[in-house]
Amino acid sequence: MKKTLRIFAALAAVAGSVACASVEKMAKMAENIQIQCTPEVMEAIGGNVDVQVAVTYPKDYFNPQAILEVTPVIVYEGGEAAADKLIYQGEKVKDNYKVVSSDGQTVRELIHFDFVEGMEKSYLELRGVAKGKGKSVALPVVKVADGMVTTYTLVKRNGAAAFKADDYKEVTTGTAEGQILYQVNSAEVRSSELKGQSVKDFQAALEDIKTNGRAKITGTEIIAYASPEGAVDLNDKLSGNRSSSAAKAWKQVTKGSDAADPSVKSIGEDWEGFQKLVSESNIEDKDLILRVLSMYSDPAVRENEIKNMSQVYTALKGEVLPELRRARLIANVEYQNYSNEELEKLLDDNADVLDEEAYLRVASISKDNARKEAIYKKAIDKFGSDRAQYNLAVVYLNEGKNAKAEEALSAVKSGDGDVVNAMGVVALRKDDLVKAEECFRKSGTDEAKANLGAVLILQGSYDEAAKVLADAKGCCHNTALAYILTDQLDKASKAIHCECAKCYYLKAVIAARQGDAAAVKANLDKAGEKDAELKARAARDVEFSGYEL
Repeated sequence: MKKTLRIFAALAAVAGSVACASVEKMAKMAENIQIQCTPEVMEAIGGNVDVQVAVTYPKDYFNPQAILEVTPVIVYEGGEAAADKLIYQGEKVKDNYKVVSSDGQTVRELIHFDFVEGMEKSYLELRGVAKGKGKSVALPVVKVADGMVTTYTLVKRNGAAAFKADDYKEVTTGTAEGQILYQVNSAEVRSSELKGQSVKDFQAALEDIKTNGRAKITGTEIIAYASPEGAVDLNDKLSGNRSSSAAKAWKQVTKGSDAADPSVKSIGEDWEGFQKLVSESNIEDKDLILRVLSMYSDPAVRENEIKNMSQVYTALKGEVLPELRRARLIANVEYQNYSNEELEKLLDDNADVLDEEAYLRVASISKDNARKEAIYKKAIDKFGSDRAQYNLAVVYLNEGKNAKAEEALSAVKSGDGDVVNAMGVVALRKDDLVKAEECFRKSGTDEAKANLGAVLILQGSYDEAAKVLADAKGCCHNTALAYILTDQLDKASKAIHCECAKCYYLKAVIAARQGDAAAVKANLDKAGEKDAELKARAARDVEFSGYEL
């Protein structure tokens, strides 16, 4: 916005000559000077207030022997701020200031101020002192810009860090298992096997499941195998016969339990089990055996190569192969874990039964920050929990205890994206925007992207902020603000989801820029009802200049 002001022959100090007026006469000729200030309404961007002032001196105005000192000053509620002094000299002055010709000249200056709170309602004035031949004349003060747009200061700049989730399972799964071993080349279930320890353990597990109110069987299986020795087709047939005999024995084994009829599967030669048992054994040449398995996939070749190692094969026949002549009896079990209410009670009454994940779950459901803090500290002491250490830092951030949060973060062992983002939040709250930006860019989490958008707004990088926030999850307020600052008002309106005071205020700003007086008032009324400070701000905000509030 530009406006030409005709003002005093300000800013010129003379010691008179026949061609130029005296200092006093120049003051009287002020209306012959033209001044343009761009913008006429100042704007704070990234903590800076920058304007351009163009002063046009007419011919025979600036005395060749004069020096002019001009001080730009922003006057605001509660104080004033002066920019660097501008000094000019006439053509005959032997100094190093900017020369202004007596033939007439336009002088342009970029003037900078640091934004401070209170400048929301302010104006810019120029104060001049003309000097020449021992005279010093204070010239009339001239206002050249009125008001300041400070909309970027509406940014939510506190930053956010998310808690790390627990891995507590409401429902866990497991298996109860026993097995029947067979003699070589046999599919007969021996009575000794049905009375053996493996079957007894399986029956005991089934009984425990039956009496456990938190457990239930979700499925049952029989899987039969043959040891990898002899012809493949014979072993396949033997494995199938074993699955059938095990299925017949199932009802006897599971009598009185809740186990339903099983699904039955025959695998054939158990090379997977063979490899597992060999790797767990103390057989001297087990590495050689495992190498053979990796080199050959054909079962016959594998068996032949292993048989060629006669001493090794003898060991296998005694230690490994008998364990592979089997049928597995399996019950798949689902366990209902402690509810949130039970966890809360156990934490107070019997915390020793809770593991790390349970501690983290209880802390996550607690509404009280003091309790969260206490639980996380216990988890740190009991389990050395790094997640609890990080979450403790988040509790402190949420409470505004930034020094404690920084201390807690320093003890976190992992340096993942969550931690780096939280470090950025601490830096942001310390006004270290450089470090905050570095952390948020490095982190890459959703929270970090939203936080980066806030930093970019504070730095005045509005276009990048709008792009970053368009893809970020989180604060709709800052996304809408970035769109406002880049004059994308339709996108700004669509970005607002919540009904907080600041979002209503942004809606009012959008309405003001679109010329919708009714929407301005309606949204400011809602913002003011929720936040008295915003109501006071609106009265000073140049965005609403000309609107009835």
